[in-house]
Amino acid sequence: MVVVRRAALEIRREEDMVRVRRSVRQWADELGFGLVDQTKLVTAASELSRNALVHGGGGTVVFEALEDGPRRGLRLTFTDEGPGIPDVELALSDGYTTGSGLGFGLGGAKRLVNEFSIESRRGAGTRVVMTRWK
Repeated sequence: MVVVRRAALEIRREEDMVRVRRSVRQWADELGFGLVDQTKLVTAASELSRNALVHGGGGTVVFEALEDGPRRGLRLTFTDEGPGIPDVELALSDGYTTGSGLGFGLGGAKRLVNEFSIESRRGAGTRVVMTRWK
């Protein structure tokens, strides 16, 4: 697998979440993803950027356009330095929420992509990596 392009955005304000969504759609379109796959990526990225802002106090997202033989993919890595997720398995379960949402965020984001991983340590922040392949 080869990273053919890379960029990063800060997530510090609500307006940054809009920029993340817009950028994800643009990258996905440039990689040849159809509208349905673009929407899945934007939805997952929207959730993760919101989590980074609200729960992590802000963070970054790194965009990577990937090539693996004939396949093309978009990998997004969200990081923050917030309090971390005490129980990742619980946080991935539907219906679990620490806020006012419905509790489908992390698990829903995971279902919208092909690859998904979370690394989180109490007091040391969270890193979520997701990839969707075309």
